[in-house]
This record gives sequence, structure tokens and C-alpha cells, in this order.
Amino acid sequence: MTVLIEPLRREDLPEVLAIEVASFAVPWTEEMFENELARGDLSEILIARLADAGNPPPVAGYICVWVVSDELHINNIAVDPRWRRRGIAGVLLEAALDHGRVRGARRAFLEVRVSNVAAQALYRRYRFEAAGIRKGYYDQPAEDAVIMKRERL
Repeated sequence: MTVLIEPLRREDLPEVLAIEVASFAVPWTEEMFENELARGDLSEILIARLADAGNPPPVAGYICVWVVSDELHINNIAVDPRWRRRGIAGVLLEAALDHGRVRGARRAFLEVRVSNVAAQALYRRYRFEAAGIRKGYYDQPAEDAVIMKRERL
């Protein structure tokens, strides 16, 4: 399976929104993604396409990051349920870390649901460590977030 990473284009939004809705109890809206696209240099949304899965290649996942000063913040990551457990999230995470390095980030942060042990395991494989808890960070269902950090990109 060949995974291609590229910046999100507006014409990719319907596929990204479908993945978002399938992945989260409280999904981002189209307007939220549009706002990220409008942020320019602050925000980057990368998509993963499966080159071998059709013409045009479908969007299999995405990651949204901010680079502020020397920090990369991972705001959102999701993979289409049909393509999970095939390494796509890791490819997206590596691409985001590369993006951060190029932009001068030296460390990375993210929040993840306390109950999302699979995602926490993925982040630990990429040298993220638990750094604290944000109480009541998530809605529907209400849940705390684990703050995870990686000190050196």
C-alpha cells in the first residue's frame, strides 16, 4: 500500500468531513476546517491518500497541526475506519513531525482522551510521553485528556 501525503485542498473536504464524522462523537464542522485552511502559516492540514486504492486515490486520513514559536501542536488526527490498523496514522504523524521540524519546532504536544489507549500507544511509539491531565477537556462523553509531549523532534 502506497501512502501519499499532501496538503488538504478544499475539494478534499467532503472526504475529510466523512472521516471526521465517522471518527468523533463531536466532529469538527466544515467551517472549522475552513478556518484552519484560512489561518495560513499557523495551521497545516495534511491528508493521506492511498495511491493503490483507486483513481483518484481516496483520502484515508488527515492530521491538523499548528506550529507556534518552537512548538508543534497536533490538533486533530483521524483515519477512515476502513483503513485503520495499517500504519496510516503513523505515516501522518511522521509527516506532521517533519513539517514541525522544517518550521523550526523543537517539541510537540497533543491531547488525547484518557480512554483512547490505542492512540496513546501510537503516540508512545513516536516518543511522546504523558505530561499531565486536562480535566473535563472533552464533551460527549465528558472526559479528561492526557497531555502528551515529545521534547525533541
